Amino acid sequence: MPLRSTARTSLVDLVIEQLEALIADGEWPVGTKIPPEPALVEQLDVGRNTVREAVRALVHTGLLEARQGDGTYVRARSDFGAAVQRRLRRAENLEAYEVRAALERDAARHAAARRTPADLAALRESLAERVRAWESGDTEAFVTADVRFHQLIAQAAHNGVLADLYAHLSDALRATLHAVLAAHVPDAVHHQLDGHTAVVDAIEAGDADAAERAVLAHLTEARDALRDATGDGARVGGRPYTTGEHRA
Repeated sequence: MPLRSTARTSLVDLVIEQLEALIADGEWPVGTKIPPEPALVEQLDVGRNTVREAVRALVHTGLLEARQGDGTYVRARSDFGAAVQRRLRRAENLEAYEVRAALERDAARHAAARRTPADLAALRESLAERVRAWESGDTEAFVTADVRFHQLIAQAAHNGVLADLYAHLSDALRATLHAVLAAHVPDAVHHQLDGHTAVVDAIEAGDADAAERAVLAHLTEARDALRDATGDGARVGGRPYTTGEHRA
């Protein structure tokens, strides 16, 4: 077979590859602000236009998000994650919640079979942090703690694909949690402490069936609250919810 000329890799492409690697390796986690343009110029030893073009390309693919007057943030860890985020922005809250429930059922079952002592310790500490956040009355801290708790269950399943899929649902999950907290239901439905504790107890006991039942119980309760709060037509990517304090 005759040899063919190879395409010359541009400086912009090389910078894009470096930035993608930082994102994929978790050095720049999803949700964090990347260094400002002057810092990137200095660290990469390239021109300002090169950095600007590389960042613009990653914003276009959905890996980064430029926020006017604030900076640029990591939105997804991979092209696949960016595609999921774009799809979720067109999804209804309830649609995203149903996908979450399907993933979480399997995550709980696998976690019951595969969890390590380190996984259990992380889940117990996360559960305690969730309680502390609730008692503080800080809605945003509670939402963050709850998302973290459920991500740890997915990680305890020790299935990288499942954990990545669940991580990509985080933004949508935050939106649905805010909607649940805004619902006019008892506080026990808002914080669901007993239900979340039951999930961890079942995982610790290695009881996959009990873990699945516990997940279904608290997800069903929250789903009903979500329906009451928003109806079936509330969009994930629409106007942010205004929740205020979550306790009377």
